[in-house]
Amino acid sequence: MRPPNRSAFTLLELTVVLSVLGLLMAIAAPGISRSRNAAAVRAASNDLASTISFARQAALTRRGLVAIAFDTAAGVVTVRAAGPGGPERILWRDLGLSYGIVLRANRDSAVYDARGLGYGVSNLTITIRRGSAVDTLTLSRLGRLR
Repeated sequence: MRPPNRSAFTLLELTVVLSVLGLLMAIAAPGISRSRNAAAVRAASNDLASTISFARQAALTRRGLVAIAFDTAAGVVTVRAAGPGGPERILWRDLGLSYGIVLRANRDSAVYDARGLGYGVSNLTITIRRGSAVDTLTLSRLGRLR
């Protein structure tokens, strides 16, 4: 008589496979976390750079003062322009909530004039951090971003 065919796994085989998978996940998890943090910081940095470029372009287009305010506690960047009834908010970006980053700046605001020149931006440094990933943007007086 022939022994019946086995169509299932034994408990020992399942335990070995799950142990190997657990070990591989323990090795791979920190790398995945680091790459997610780096991607979030890179995306937030690009978003902030485009917001700053938008503020400079808005000052040139409107031929008036445009201010960028950094709320580092909340991770929010606000762009305001001089309007007929006072300053009006033209752009608001919540980088902290969108990307899960921590925002730090050595000044709380910067202003562009009608020529696109910055006031209060001389070597303005903005640091974006999430986990171990960090990026720093430096804004020169001429409005150039490094």
